[in-house]
Amino acid sequence: MKPYTYLLINLLTISVCFIFSFDKRIQFNKHFPAFLKANVLVAIPFIAWDVWFTAHQVWWFNTAYTTGWVLLGLPIEEWLFFICIPFSCVFTYFCLDKFFNLGWLSAFNNIIVFVSVIVCVVMALIHHDKAYTFVTAIATATTLIYLHFIVRVPWIGQASFVFAILMLGFFPVNGVLTGAGLESPIVNYNPKNFLNIRMLTIPIEDAVYGYTQFLLNIYFFKIFQKPADHDEK
Repeated sequence: MKPYTYLLINLLTISVCFIFSFDKRIQFNKHFPAFLKANVLVAIPFIAWDVWFTAHQVWWFNTAYTTGWVLLGLPIEEWLFFICIPFSCVFTYFCLDKFFNLGWLSAFNNIIVFVSVIVCVVMALIHHDKAYTFVTAIATATTLIYLHFIVRVPWIGQASFVFAILMLGFFPVNGVLTGAGLESPIVNYNPKNFLNIRMLTIPIEDAVYGYTQFLLNIYFFKIFQKPADHDEK
């Protein structure tokens, strides 16, 4: 079973959300096309980032926990990660937004964006020599500036709140990937390229990276939804 560890993590992450997508009260299955379009658009730069970092040993994968199928230097399980995790995250956002009034969280948009951008810019300037820290900080700051100041989306507060809830799943999933409960980590990081500040076994950059990926998936998902779908509750 050891070579299937990463694959099982992906399948367990998506399975419950996928099954409940067909629930009559949720009907997220109707939004599969919108999700897939959004997912592909977001996955392209993130996979390119992943391929480059892997090639330059910013991080690497323990093949003892993968099936051995590799594409562009990445285990096939890593490719699946960019489908399974975003699917579960977008599904969760969709459900919470559908069944609860999260509009009041828009009041926090400004403070979330200003604080996050300032912190990211400062971290990028101070730690410009650490590839993972620098690229993650710049990507997050750029994403927030684009969403808030250019396209002016009203839901950053809602998305940030949902992401905080998603951290309940982030810790066990990324925890196992970074070594929790295993003999050795599935994903290993070069200490020269990140802050080496960990939440249990998880580099803090992973959470920021995930937040950026989540925001972009939500943004494009909303774009590709049919106009009438935005009014469904």
